[in-house]
Amino acid sequence: MKFETLGLNKALLEAIEMTGYTDPTDVQARAIPEVLAGSDVLVSSQTGSGKTAAFMLPALQLLAEPHKVAGNGPRVLVLTPTRELAMQVTKATETYGRKMKRVRTISIVGGMPYPLQNRMLKAGVDILVATPGRLLDQMQSGRVDLSRLEMLVFDEADRMLDMGFKDDIDAVVAKVPTDRQTLLFSATLDDNISRMAATMMKSPVRIDISGKARHENIEQRLHYADDLSHKNRLLDHLLRDTDVQQAIVFTSTKRAADDLALDLINQGHAAAALHGDMKQGARTRTLENLKRGRLRVLVATDVAARGIDVQGISHVINFDLPRQAEDYVHRIGRTGRAGRSGIAISLANVRENFQVKLIERFTTQLIPVTTIDGLEPKQKVFDRKPPGKTFNRKGPPRSGASNAGAGSWSKEGGGNKSSFSKSSFGKPAFSKPSNGKTGFVGKPLPAAAPSAGTPGGWKKASNFAAK
Repeated sequence: MKFETLGLNKALLEAIEMTGYTDPTDVQARAIPEVLAGSDVLVSSQTGSGKTAAFMLPALQLLAEPHKVAGNGPRVLVLTPTRELAMQVTKATETYGRKMKRVRTISIVGGMPYPLQNRMLKAGVDILVATPGRLLDQMQSGRVDLSRLEMLVFDEADRMLDMGFKDDIDAVVAKVPTDRQTLLFSATLDDNISRMAATMMKSPVRIDISGKARHENIEQRLHYADDLSHKNRLLDHLLRDTDVQQAIVFTSTKRAADDLALDLINQGHAAAALHGDMKQGARTRTLENLKRGRLRVLVATDVAARGIDVQGISHVINFDLPRQAEDYVHRIGRTGRAGRSGIAISLANVRENFQVKLIERFTTQLIPVTTIDGLEPKQKVFDRKPPGKTFNRKGPPRSGASNAGAGSWSKEGGGNKSSFSKSSFGKPAFSKPSNGKTGFVGKPLPAAAPSAGTPGGWKKASNFAAK
């Protein structure tokens, strides 16, 4: 399929050709015709799948026809969770609309001076890209008139809900015309998103691309670290690889981002931090330095990294694992942009195995464990099962599992001859001998009364002789 078959006008096709794109992505090919037809659209699509063009190209085509009502208010409103994503959407709008007659696009986000925003709003706007909190402030001040709005877009709606913008969103939606067209884009379509869509959309067309966006173009690796010092040595080694063109290193907190960026600078890396406590001017300069190649390493938090679209990012490194599995997908999507390949490396310790499993279950992919000569972990790493196959249990559940530690359990046989055996990691198996005695295999214990009730039941004797 080509862009020419989607129903876009000549000005937009010329602008797309200037960008070098020839074939639409899956989300673009499926969403654009539906949006052009006037349908509300509910889209599940991962970061890096081309969703910005999927809603912005039809939005620009809407502006090709004059509005029936004169005024300075926006005809298209795009709500985003972060300032960086708002800036990215604004830049994409300017790129795709370069061949159209004057389209006034502005961003209203936190961290920008109010006087500047006030002047831009007073001059009039066609497409308004905003974060919910700052937009609501401007609306309450009477500077934003949404009475002419024809299209409302939610970009990364799941993240807006995670960040606590639900009340702000409801307040904004209450002020927009009910006959608008609504587009909602989210990485996942969970119950919260479904409830949100039900209250503000009219019979939306549902498009699910998430199952196809598994980042096959991104090589994923997992390195285990014994402690923070070991993790720092691993990171330094990884960043000195000549294959690293530019990298984003993710930390869990703003303080950690600042500290790690300073450490990397002291080690000779061209690095800088990016997080929500920075003023907008500083954040903009940092991103500009990254895009111009003046920075090789950006240390960022999850929120700050939303909307970073730098095609030179060859590596993403999770110095701290994300708290939510969904954030892992958003993080690694910062590399491998625009069809390029990328590498995503996660650093973890053994105690974080549960987080690793959550990520693998969410992505349905096993992250290969790799080591570096001279930097191997000293801690023993347990064998890891494929996603969704952590337990292999046959027969009814048995009691007492909490005393046996980790591993897979299976029950063999039946009646009084049944036994539970645990495939462990060099530890003795825990079983119930056929004579009713209970203990560790290989070391019989004194007789113990079998548990009453279900045939094949068992209970642990209080006087274990095994050591």
